[in-house]
Amino acid sequence: MAKTSIASTPLSFVEIVMRADVETIRAALDARVKVDELLAEREQAYRRIAELESQVEELMGEPGVFVFPAPPLPVSGFSKSMAVPAKKTAPAVAVVPPVTGKGQGKNPSA
Repeated sequence: MAKTSIASTPLSFVEIVMRADVETIRAALDARVKVDELLAEREQAYRRIAELESQVEELMGEPGVFVFPAPPLPVSGFSKSMAVPAKKTAPAVAVVPPVTGKGQGKNPSA
């Protein structure tokens, strides 16, 4: 009995549900298990990156002083054209003239 080969084309949700043969469902399950493993590995990598960045901030003595560069490789959710946020500066203080007690022109409420 010859076994049919599993197609290596991407499977859509509709194809999985409508065809519903054992091989298709097994291929979808295997793909999902592999994706879950990769996502767990990705999360561990991000945790490690957060630890490293925390150590850098400890060395600098103050959070936000060191501006981390963009990731050297393309990362999902990050684009190479993404601008690095500039360090926030204090807003400019408006100069208010002192109150003299005299009326200000034609304003009757003054």
